Amino acid sequence: MAPGAPFCRPPRLCRDHKLVTHRASQFMRAVIQRVKQASVVINDGERREIGPGLVVLLAVEEADTPEDIVWLSGKISRLRIFNDEQGLMNRSVQEVAGEILLISQFTLFASTKKGNRPSFTRSAKPELAIPIYEKFTAQLLLDSGRSVRTGEFGADMLVTLANDGPVTIVIDSKQPE
Repeated sequence: MAPGAPFCRPPRLCRDHKLVTHRASQFMRAVIQRVKQASVVINDGERREIGPGLVVLLAVEEADTPEDIVWLSGKISRLRIFNDEQGLMNRSVQEVAGEILLISQFTLFASTKKGNRPSFTRSAKPELAIPIYEKFTAQLLLDSGRSVRTGEFGADMLVTLANDGPVTIVIDSKQPE
């Protein structure tokens, strides 16, 4: 590999059995928290809140695709992290009739490699990120069939939540584990 060349993962087959390649660092990232309740206050004004369900913090990169949106939304909608009658995490937000609070959070791509001030250069610029965030919101509503409340992209937000468990899951669209 030439000096300065980006590190690439080997090609892989995507869900449609087509060969895909991409830089290792390009993916949509979500932090999912199971909550008893949560709220967001936007610019010290409007308050949006949910009862039991999920808080999803979402970071977008410029290379995110419609396939990433569909895959990640479906994964979150079907993620079995709610307890069943035996106390096992065996139910999805759909099955427990939970609500979803979706918050854009570019800081999930913070790089602290150099110095002590984080860099956010991996996060998509607003002109690219806002349409992706809006498409993700619509897809999550469609996939989950549940109420999806949102923060406001680029606003100053105060998020408050009661993490249930605690249960916190991190998912990267191109690095599924």
